[in-house]
Amino acid sequence: MAFECGLAAIFAGISKLARDLGELTPRRRWAVAFLAGALSVLALPPVHFFPILFFTFPILVWLIDGLDREGAGATPPARATLIQGAAAIGWWFGFGYFLFGLYWIGFAFMVDAQKFAVFMPLAVVVLPAGLALFTAAATVLARIFWFSGYRRIVMLAVSWTVLEWLRGHILTGFPWNLIGESFTGSTPLMQWAALTGAYGLSFIAVLIVAAPASFDPRADEDAAMSRASFWLVPVGALAALGFLWAGGAVRLAAAETQEPSPDSIHLRLVQPNIPQTEKWKPEARIAILGEFLRMSGAPTAAAPKGLGPHSIVVWPESALAIFLAREPYVLSAISRILPPGALLITGSVRGEPGPDGPPDRLQLFYNSLYVVNSDGRIVGTYDKFHLVPFGEYLPFHSWLERIGLHKLAKLQGSFDIGPGPVTLTLPGAPSVSPLICYEIIFPGAVVSKSERPAWIVNVTNDAWFGTSSGPYQHLSQARLRAVEQGLPIARAANTGISAVIDPYGRILARKALNTDGVVDAILPPPLAPTPYARFGDLILALMLLAASAAVYGLRRPVRPS
Repeated sequence: MAFECGLAAIFAGISKLARDLGELTPRRRWAVAFLAGALSVLALPPVHFFPILFFTFPILVWLIDGLDREGAGATPPARATLIQGAAAIGWWFGFGYFLFGLYWIGFAFMVDAQKFAVFMPLAVVVLPAGLALFTAAATVLARIFWFSGYRRIVMLAVSWTVLEWLRGHILTGFPWNLIGESFTGSTPLMQWAALTGAYGLSFIAVLIVAAPASFDPRADEDAAMSRASFWLVPVGALAALGFLWAGGAVRLAAAETQEPSPDSIHLRLVQPNIPQTEKWKPEARIAILGEFLRMSGAPTAAAPKGLGPHSIVVWPESALAIFLAREPYVLSAISRILPPGALLITGSVRGEPGPDGPPDRLQLFYNSLYVVNSDGRIVGTYDKFHLVPFGEYLPFHSWLERIGLHKLAKLQGSFDIGPGPVTLTLPGAPSVSPLICYEIIFPGAVVSKSERPAWIVNVTNDAWFGTSSGPYQHLSQARLRAVEQGLPIARAANTGISAVIDPYGRILARKALNTDGVVDAILPPPLAPTPYARFGDLILALMLLAASAAVYGLRRPVRPS
């Protein structure tokens, strides 16, 4: 009896909340949407409080439901009013989500505060405002095909996923903080990325977390029937979540454990923890080089004999503030700490003469990665192909620089773009897909489609973002790429978080943020290509089409009279 009373009280509370949200004035509705979006960030790294989404996404649905009360009995132009209302709710939800999810971008503007601090407030607000246009478009698309009951949740999940996919591709794309990344707090739940990819996880997440909004305040005519039907969907959603977790746990339980062998590749990731304010000072270059060399060759508890012939040392993005290929003395110093057969992979700026310029003048610049062997020779080169807007290249830079707007990287102009993704063949080691910094965040665009590598190396420099959620979010996306592709990842970061990740997204070894040291681990073997590695987003497209067709065929959408 007490249990039934408790369920009745919960239902009454949800019913009241849904109706109260529908009675809000537009400005209060926007404020609630903003707050719900901001709270949704708690589901992402580093907090990983996934249950908050069971509160925030139903609120989003009920806010959209409330628009029907404004449009009731209106003339046909009220359709435009409903669309505008849905856009406003979606925009404010997205603005809160991205404002609090991406606040750490402002840290980069304080590295050279004298030059860039004035632009910090603008960047911290403008980027979330722009990204919120995608959530606004998602709620508009859902509102056009708005159904009753759980069907409208399915349409919201479809539209949300479509717009996240577009956000990851339009204008070079920025698929940061996809709602599916809320699953990274649970390694078993992450396993489904091997089938659907990160965008598919977003679709599944919205279907589950918005389930409490199956209670539709617009159609609550029979309270007894509503109570009975209400519990079916949330309980079913929780059961689905449990099934997903169990399926992922079974996959992890079946994973084989690798035993080290004499031929195993020993990875050493060097994390020097150099502040961004010190990194580019000319007087600090020798000391920084010495620190890298010392940390690379020293014995550790995990590797008491130091480096061996099957070792690969990885330094972070732009590890040294020099043009490495033009510094033979530095290459010679590197060769002295590498035993025969060992390799160094390091990020570096690369310069080349222009096609029509003098050979002694550098005109083309790349954010690059080099592979150096034990003889001090560069045996592999990769140029970054997915550059960071306003960080590594400045649109219309010649005009914008004249008015005082510069990109954050130190070189004038913009970096040039290399081909990618590519697979590098390494002497005496498995082939690798090199990725620099945020190239790791793009689902389906991290390995060559023509030549599958055996692992991924990701060099990055998250020192720009200080002690914030940014580095944790960046790491979680690397873990998803590992699961999607079935490939291990070695991630070397200047200030952290450096880690070796196996093909199941499990972190085998890591170095904490803002600490110096090395990460020693054996390179895990790759898995066979996952369904996502083979088919990409085709599986997701079929899921979205099937869900849309099934729901649309069952009930006509709710339209304003």
